[in-house]
Amino acid sequence: MKDVPYQNAVGSLMYAMLKGTIGYGLEYRRLDKEVHGYSDADWAGNLDDRRSRTGYVFMMSGAAVSWASKQQPTVALSTTEAEYMALTQATKEAIWLQRFLQDLDIKEQESIRILTDNQSSMSLAKNPVFHARTKHIDIRHHFVREKVESGDVEIMFCGTEGMVADVLTKGLLREKHNRFSEGMGLRA
Repeated sequence: MKDVPYQNAVGSLMYAMLKGTIGYGLEYRRLDKEVHGYSDADWAGNLDDRRSRTGYVFMMSGAAVSWASKQQPTVALSTTEAEYMALTQATKEAIWLQRFLQDLDIKEQESIRILTDNQSSMSLAKNPVFHARTKHIDIRHHFVREKVESGDVEIMFCGTEGMVADVLTKGLLREKHNRFSEGMGLRA
């Protein structure tokens, strides 16, 4: 199969894929300078190595200002651990955003609210007591707990139906994908 133009075929597919969204962009509507974020994980979603995917998005003025979707570096042994690892990554981004906005002399925000759809990871972040069932979680992920205790971030529950970061962790049905994309401020 020496003469198959794979590069041209892939290029054509990518052009067709992007052409459908060429008129889309992030629309910042409000002058609200408060930053808040959404954190989510897809536990063991990679069928090859069973690693989970972290997704987070931070919003300001009605649209996304920072987002990420990446495979977690280690295999999570539970949904709680996968969501907690995602919260850790989101917390690191929240602290960076907080400092960045301070450097720009934009209204200082005492804490950044991060919404999660996992009650167990939220409890783990707020409760400094180690439980036998969570001893296996790597100590570096307890960074989120430290930032909750210091008041730099506030973890709050958000039901799955409102979890905007879900679009960054897995394939969704069209209606849900469109709703969450719009929730991130993406509009035609």
